Amino acid sequence: MKNKRLSIGDHYRPREECGIFGIHGNPFAANLTYLGLYSLQHRGQESAGIASSDGEHVFRHAGMGEVSDVFTREDIENLKGNIAIGHNRYSTT
Repeated sequence: MKNKRLSIGDHYRPREECGIFGIHGNPFAANLTYLGLYSLQHRGQESAGIASSDGEHVFRHAGMGEVSDVFTREDIENLKGNIAIGHNRYSTT
């Protein structure tokens, strides 16, 4: 599929099969995002990643494989902040 330039007013719908999950306003945002990605594992098993923020800094961890293989407890603890978003990837090629 070729990239298509979109302009305001274009109807756009994501066509990927990946899973995304986010939390805002919770001190355990990264941990809850991990659990959300784990529950969305069926949406993608190729790789996973989480980015979190404390409002001043952004923290990120990602890797290849299933969610439980990518993250350790220490990885989750290092994702500080009350905002987090995660993604698991489904390869389309």
